[in-house]
This record gives sequence, structure tokens and C-alpha cells, in this order.
Amino acid sequence: MAKKKPRKTTARAAAKSAAQKKSAPRKAAAKPSARRKLISKPTPNKRALRRQSVAISHHREEDFKADGLRTYAKYRDLGIADATHGLARAHVIRLIGPCNPEEVSKLHFHDVEFQMVYVLKGWVKTYMDGIGETLYKENACWTQPPKIRHLIMDYSDDVELLEVILPADFKTVELAA
Repeated sequence: MAKKKPRKTTARAAAKSAAQKKSAPRKAAAKPSARRKLISKPTPNKRALRRQSVAISHHREEDFKADGLRTYAKYRDLGIADATHGLARAHVIRLIGPCNPEEVSKLHFHDVEFQMVYVLKGWVKTYMDGIGETLYKENACWTQPPKIRHLIMDYSDDVELLEVILPADFKTVELAA
């Protein structure tokens, strides 16, 4: 194996290297350290701390009531709000046909943390800011971010929707056209 020739060092480079070694204190090698576990705990949500109960809801036609947010809908509460002490609400919504766009097409938003809608039966056409018009058919699902402005444009006479909302009680704000 051939020997490598030593590199020629100029006097200037040698002086610079020596000056750097003298003036710059050497840093100690980083020692591996175990991660500390955080002792402080975030402030818990009081609703989340309460023990939840089991909610069972079997289909019964008499459970669909016209006592919800919209006059053109019947709601079947699934018992989630009571079981979670207000953490969430879930219900099946039947929109009453035929659709009257003058009644249903009102721009609004909900002051919620989470909202999801799943089409169980039929179809519904909505408008959401930033998304535009969308037709959702049976087995389609969407979420509506908090306070997104939206409206229902049209729906089939047989539409049924499953809606899940957090928290169970929330404010709806109707917006001027």
C-alpha cells in the first residue's frame, strides 16, 4: 500500500489554526440524556372527566320528533348527549319533503368544535364557503369545520342523515342573505 504524502501547510494556515485553538474554548462533547417526563398535567375538561354511560338506541318511528333546530326536519335523538354529559350529540335527521328552497336555503353557521354528517338514505345538496355546491348521495360523509358558513340547497323526499356534533349544546347563527 502506498504511503500518503503529508499535506504541505503554509505558515499562514498553521498560524490561523493555532490561533483558533487558543482563542476558542473547546466545547464538551454532548452527553446523552434521558428525556424528562413532564409532571404538570393540562387542565382537564370537566365534561370529559365525568364517567360516561352506555347509550343504546333502537329504531322506533315514534322517536322521530319535530322538536329540533329546523322546522322542516324530524330528529331521532340517539341518547349520546345524556350518556356523555353534553360532550357530544348524535341524531338521525329526516328532512321533510318536498324540499322548499325558500325555507331551507338560509346561510348560517354553528358554533361547534366538531360536526360530521353521514347520508343514510337519499341525497342532499349543500353549499359551504370555500367548497361550493356539493351533492351527497347515500353513504357519503362530510365534516363541517367550526363556524363554516353553509346552507342546504335541495334534498330528496326520503333523505335521512346521521349527524354527530361536539359539544351537545351549541349556538346556530343565521346570516342575512
